[in-house]
Amino acid sequence: MNIQHSNSNIPGGPPSEQVVFDRRELGVIMGLYGRMVSAGDWRDYGMSFLKDLAVFSVFRRTAEHPLYRIEKRPRLRLRQGQYSVIAMDGRVLKRGDDLRNVLRVLERKLIRSID
Repeated sequence: MNIQHSNSNIPGGPPSEQVVFDRRELGVIMGLYGRMVSAGDWRDYGMSFLKDLAVFSVFRRTAEHPLYRIEKRPRLRLRQGQYSVIAMDGRVLKRGDDLRNVLRVLERKLIRSID
């Protein structure tokens, strides 16, 4: 598991604001992650919390590029939706405001891998 924080801490100054996944969002993501690990598709994950976005990356192997990135961009909430699933090649597979609905694109892959 890799966790990266981008914090421009200036000595004596407050830490910069970061976008994070809340407990409910992490519960939804980790539920899917656990099912995908059980199916043998995913093996590791990493999280990054930056100024404009939070990213949950999933890996088949630790040394590889992420298979998928689950991103939260609050600034896009009123436009395209704040959540998105992005494939390894950079394609946006699904975008929207309902995290569970957005993650369904990955659950379909779980159903195919079990068949």
